[in-house]
Amino acid sequence: MESEDKMIITPVLMAGGTGTRLWPLSRKSFPKQFAKLTSSETLFQQTALRFRQHSEIHFNDPISMTCEDYRFIVVDQLQQIGVNPGAVLIEPEVKNTAPAILAAALYEYQKNKDSILLVAPSDHDIQEIDKFYDAIEAAHDEAHAGNIVTWGITPTYPETGYGYIEMGSKAAEGVYEVNSFVEKPAHEVAVKLLSTGNYLWNAGIFMFQAKIMIEAFAEYDPETLSRVKKSIENGTVDLGFFRLHKEEWSALIESSIDVTIMERSKKLKTVALDANWSDLGSWDSVWSNMAQDENGVATFGNAHVIECENTLLRSESEMLEIVGVGLKDIVAVATSDAVLIIDKSQSQNVKEAVSFLKRAGVSQADVFPKDHRPWGWYESLALSNRFQVKRICVKPGGSLSLQSHHHRSEHWIVVEGTAKVTVDEEVRLVTEGESIYVPLGSVHRMENPGKLPMLLIEVQTGAYLGEDDIIRYEDIYSRA
Repeated sequence: MESEDKMIITPVLMAGGTGTRLWPLSRKSFPKQFAKLTSSETLFQQTALRFRQHSEIHFNDPISMTCEDYRFIVVDQLQQIGVNPGAVLIEPEVKNTAPAILAAALYEYQKNKDSILLVAPSDHDIQEIDKFYDAIEAAHDEAHAGNIVTWGITPTYPETGYGYIEMGSKAAEGVYEVNSFVEKPAHEVAVKLLSTGNYLWNAGIFMFQAKIMIEAFAEYDPETLSRVKKSIENGTVDLGFFRLHKEEWSALIESSIDVTIMERSKKLKTVALDANWSDLGSWDSVWSNMAQDENGVATFGNAHVIECENTLLRSESEMLEIVGVGLKDIVAVATSDAVLIIDKSQSQNVKEAVSFLKRAGVSQADVFPKDHRPWGWYESLALSNRFQVKRICVKPGGSLSLQSHHHRSEHWIVVEGTAKVTVDEEVRLVTEGESIYVPLGSVHRMENPGKLPMLLIEVQTGAYLGEDDIIRYEDIYSRA
């Protein structure tokens, strides 16, 4: 039984971003919040674990805001760390932070009209957790009093990649009035802001009562409030997910919560957080937050260094060795299909490299070699005009859809575990070392009836090998 004097907070995990500044590890198909950057947990998992039970705080199950492509990744990663997934709201399109935060507030308000929400980006690193909890307690008092609290980070250098919050007079311990907001400044402006001592980095973390946020939208953006309300009212439950209504959501104008509400609200306060925070928004910041040797060298995976200084080397593939010799102030990141080599001082310009690749039509700009699906994952090992070789992992109880293909046949070889395979009218178990052929046009399905992951090699042959050559007849995950 929870103590009546405990603070009760509902976390909102913002997990729909498609950041590219950490390419090639972070891509549109698998962005950085789901990657392991600085610990054995992903950034998304670290965020969720911050909201475990605390002596003074009761955290409800989270609300996760995400998109269609990431919904099963969200649930899988929460279950892996023993966190109840709670409500997972699916945005039909990315419309920036204002509609997403409002949707979470409206959804929670239906259950508890006095609920207090804490909105947190799921791709940040916070190392001093006790200070984080202290900030929650300070912000909770302000939110309980009817204010909207935006969190600011005590700056340590003139960062040009963040917005800034100008602190006003002190309202309470660790809490300040907000005088103004400053968009991402030029370097010389950032230097001046840092020297004044009364500016904070804008962390994109917010705490408020659901009803207060709804009232703010009613005052400052009633059109967005109307459409998001309808999107909630006409939303549907699908396999435990809550799908916001597509037509209403698509009609929304993209808008940030800062511009829509924070810069206009008369009920705004800011909490100063000094907890060794980073948004890990560049490879330079990742290097800064990793363990380093006496020469400032950080490594990950199959990475080796000889006489290097202030350098980051990462191998994201178990089959790839990366060796640096005589490097200084360099970031080198290698995945199975792409390599980034960049001066650490140019880390903020990785987005330009991704834009260049997109213009050139290079698939690696957006698509990660490992594709996560509700039943597990697959990755392409070899691809040519008329054949493709994949490694496929099906988790226990997982099942691919009952399907057929117009343009390709498939040959499956089980290398770990046992597969239950349907090919037309035949159903059989295929064990480790055995194989089965799926002719072009045959209706087929693959399932894992075991208690351990099942691994197989798939060889596709045919005139067209695209993922859109799938006709689904049945699917336990309700995919169209």
